Amino acid sequence: MQDSQADKDLRAGETLKALIQGLDPRSGEALPAESVLQRAEVLRALLAAVAALEHSAARAQRRSLLPANVGRTWTDEEESKLVTAFKSGEAPEAIARRHRRTLRAIEARLERLGLLRADQRVTRGGFPGVSDALGVGSARALTGRHRAILAGKKPQSRHRQAVPR
Repeated sequence: MQDSQADKDLRAGETLKALIQGLDPRSGEALPAESVLQRAEVLRALLAAVAALEHSAARAQRRSLLPANVGRTWTDEEESKLVTAFKSGEAPEAIARRHRRTLRAIEARLERLGLLRADQRVTRGGFPGVSDALGVGSARALTGRHRAILAGKKPQSRHRQAVPR
């Protein structure tokens, strides 16, 4: 039986954590005090490795919750089925489930094909919270910094840096 990458990463993380604690990963016994593992730069490197493994595992976990076709190119056949289903009145949520794509992907493709207007979409902004912030009358709630970011401009810094002469 072959180990999955997640299993290998879990074991690697456990090994690194044991080394950080100054323990032999196999026996659990304390490593000699003069070990290279007592050096600050080595400990920092081990901690960075643990953080990278944890980040990778979290990303894999999030990815596993997404539909199978996320990020895949649309085929002509799939696009044709999407158009047919939408024109027959099928709900975009049901279409998304059948195509194993997100609702955002379905709406974006329908908009691109001219079958849905941007204001008809349930999913609007490209980032969480953007569609809410852009709702009617809510622009006043945005800070100048947020307005600049949404307008594609570089926000001004609050603090001016001294210019060397």
